[in-house]
Amino acid sequence: MDEVDREMLEAQKDARSPSQGAGPARPLHRPSSEVERVLSATSVSTSSSDGGARRVGGMSRVPTSRDLERHPTELSRIQTARSQHDFTIGKSKSRRSRDSKPLPAFGAGKDYPPLLPAQEEYVVEFDGPDDPYHAQNWPLRKKLFTAAILGYTTMTSAFASSLFSPAIPYVAKEFGVSTEVGVLGVSLFVLGFATGPTLWAPLSELKGRRLPIVIAMFGFSVFSIGCATAKDLQTVLITRFFAGFFGACPLAVVAAVFSDMFNNATRGVAITLFSMAVFTGPLLAPFTGGFIVESYLGWRWTMYLASIMGWAAFVLDLFFMTETYPPVILIEKAAEIRRRTKNWGVHAKQEEIEVDFKELLQKNFTRPMRLLFFEPIVTLLSIYMAFIYGLLYLFLTAYPLVFQGVHHFNAGQSGLAFFGMIVGQLLAGVAVLLMQPAYQRKLAANNGVPVPEWRLPIVIAGGVAFTGGIFWFGWSGYKADVHWIVPALSGILSGFGLMSIFLQALNYLVDAYLMFAASAIAGNTFLRSLCGAAFPLFATYMFNGMGIQWASTLLGCVAAVLVPIPVIFWLYGHKIRAKSQYAPTFGAPGVAPSDESTDSAPDGKTNGGDAALASNVPRTAEDKEKA
Repeated sequence: MDEVDREMLEAQKDARSPSQGAGPARPLHRPSSEVERVLSATSVSTSSSDGGARRVGGMSRVPTSRDLERHPTELSRIQTARSQHDFTIGKSKSRRSRDSKPLPAFGAGKDYPPLLPAQEEYVVEFDGPDDPYHAQNWPLRKKLFTAAILGYTTMTSAFASSLFSPAIPYVAKEFGVSTEVGVLGVSLFVLGFATGPTLWAPLSELKGRRLPIVIAMFGFSVFSIGCATAKDLQTVLITRFFAGFFGACPLAVVAAVFSDMFNNATRGVAITLFSMAVFTGPLLAPFTGGFIVESYLGWRWTMYLASIMGWAAFVLDLFFMTETYPPVILIEKAAEIRRRTKNWGVHAKQEEIEVDFKELLQKNFTRPMRLLFFEPIVTLLSIYMAFIYGLLYLFLTAYPLVFQGVHHFNAGQSGLAFFGMIVGQLLAGVAVLLMQPAYQRKLAANNGVPVPEWRLPIVIAGGVAFTGGIFWFGWSGYKADVHWIVPALSGILSGFGLMSIFLQALNYLVDAYLMFAASAIAGNTFLRSLCGAAFPLFATYMFNGMGIQWASTLLGCVAAVLVPIPVIFWLYGHKIRAKSQYAPTFGAPGVAPSDESTDSAPDGKTNGGDAALASNVPRTAEDKEKA
């Protein structure tokens, strides 16, 4: 059995086991929001102590395997979390080697104290599905305030990625280098976007959402100041990279915060608004930076502005953001109970976790790379999205060539032309939101089981629109005889295509890979960020060498060649997923619940991951009676 088979077996074994040896039974229902909270409770990059595997009477604290509606998709989402946690509960080779060492003395001549009686009784949990500690039960005003703070934080990071672009010729002139070298100030920032999530994503699952965001915005602001005060080019480039590395945190973590706060009914709207902030941010910056560099302030004030915005986000996050990650909320709850009761045995499951660096490497690098290079769906969609994302940053070079070079705008006026793309992105966001009711009806008609291909029609439409926008831009912008508004309006199609492709293609990856969605998106993010960093470097040479119209034709042809990718997945995606090593496939009928506990691992040991997850799920009154 190879590594892929082992991972799939561990991730799906318990989800399938209830159907074995059990007759049909009437399933008990629980709201989908509680199913989702099981997912948010997992830590995908951690290791737990052996003590976490103990049970009282073999019963889980929340028997989700018994009272959840028996759709395999729902079970897979829960079991994903269990298996990911259980991979490292004292089972790794490095962990076993450490445990084989002699146990250290307790100290001061004392014997080891007896184990706590009924250890599971000391594990802090949520008090039912309406527990006000859980982020999904916060007042709407608090949710919206937190979402506004994080939306501003994300906008700041995305805004700073392209705020440097109008300063490129001024930086190149001051330090005596070519414009292409100056473009590295943008490329290295985006390269930081590619590498940053490898730290921030697992950290957010170990220590919660708030700490990484606060640290990252502090680092982002410091390095932005460093760039603004740089005395040489190498300092500019190094500080830009690290500003991007720290600025990647909101892009990697804020969507997870929204997942913590909003249930399935409202999460789609929240994530859509978040994505609009991510993709409109880079397009709002060029005109702001353009007017700054044209004024007496000079190029350094573009970075001072980024730093000021970063410090404002840091203060808001530090003083007004509340932790949303359920396991860490329970850690805070346990700490308060310990302090006030003096019962030092009280703890949260998350506190049993130990870091396993081998697993961190596997789940945050090796597995995403395997998915990226060996899964056709991930590979082809990532190539498509990487090309689109690369063009987003290539336009930062192409637009000035048209509106400054051909129509003789200044840098600020040239940046205003990006408002065509912004309008297109807003239209795409509205279109996706308007499609939500129809999607929910399909979901309900299919007994709550999502079909990934439902996401693809607007991706196909977006691909056609994006291709048309590129041709429109090139052939209307290469000569001054055509009014400047014509190439500016092409951005409506380009922006619509960009947003619709990204938003629903990412949702398709999540629906298709379920338990490995995080790894699929990580591989996708890595490739598209590399393209976002590389494309601006050759943009000037290509447009000057081939001419604006023919360079755009080349890019448009590539975009047209890529349009069939979502069409193929729309028609044959279910067959491709059936042959995949990672994409789970499930039958539509529900699985009958089993009277047998699913807490036992295949080796006969109790499954510690179940308790770790169950302790983070709000308990119903029925659960308490059973316990």
